[in-house]
Amino acid sequence: MVFARWILPLGLALGLSFSSAAQQTAAGNSANPAGQKQGQPPAQTEEEIQKKEQSQRMFSVVPMFYVTSRQNAPPLTPRQKLRLTLRDALDPFEYVAAGLQAGLEQAANDFSGYGQGAAGYGKRYGAAFADEVSSQFFGDFLYPVLLKEDPRYFRSGQGTVKRRIGYALAQEFVCHTDAGGRSFNWSGVLGAVTAGSLSNAYYPSTDRGFGLTMSRSAIAIGYGSAGAIVQEFWPDIQRRVLHKRPQPDSAPPH
Repeated sequence: MVFARWILPLGLALGLSFSSAAQQTAAGNSANPAGQKQGQPPAQTEEEIQKKEQSQRMFSVVPMFYVTSRQNAPPLTPRQKLRLTLRDALDPFEYVAAGLQAGLEQAANDFSGYGQGAAGYGKRYGAAFADEVSSQFFGDFLYPVLLKEDPRYFRSGQGTVKRRIGYALAQEFVCHTDAGGRSFNWSGVLGAVTAGSLSNAYYPSTDRGFGLTMSRSAIAIGYGSAGAIVQEFWPDIQRRVLHKRPQPDSAPPH
């Protein structure tokens, strides 16, 4: 995602600081929901569970709408995939993130063909926002609908730190299918390449071409992998670093 350049490294550093302490919380991640269920009202509907999942935020600001702790979560319908994509792409945070991204690029004089001043900033802002929207449209909606793949990140929440990091990194290339199986994450890879190709229409001429498109696509996939690690360990960060107990999941991860 676009904001990965400034917010995800922070979360990654926090997540990796857990060391062996996170292993002790892994059991709590899976045991806590079961304990909570005994004294709770009747089970929530799938719509209520999805609404709760799609309201998650990191630091109460950064959207984490594509994360579920339910490995057996029912697949999303095409309409639900579209609604989730629009919710994420049009979230107020994305406008702020695009502005910060454009400011960093202008300060470093990235995409020098845009120039400086207000005009240059406006072009960088438009490009940053277009990158984000096109990436989500292709990678989280169009290809998942056509290929019947699930765009969400399915949090493991169990096992050693090393195993969970490996699991998170693999999710950029392995996805859940609508039929309940697993497959290569064609949606994520094709989405990154398609969005990178589309950017040639509005990037300066000096920043276009096949090589640069492939490079941007690889960087986008790398950001996605870093983001997956943060999404995997965010409940641990809340508990161990922020001393805040995450709300119990609606169902155990497995």
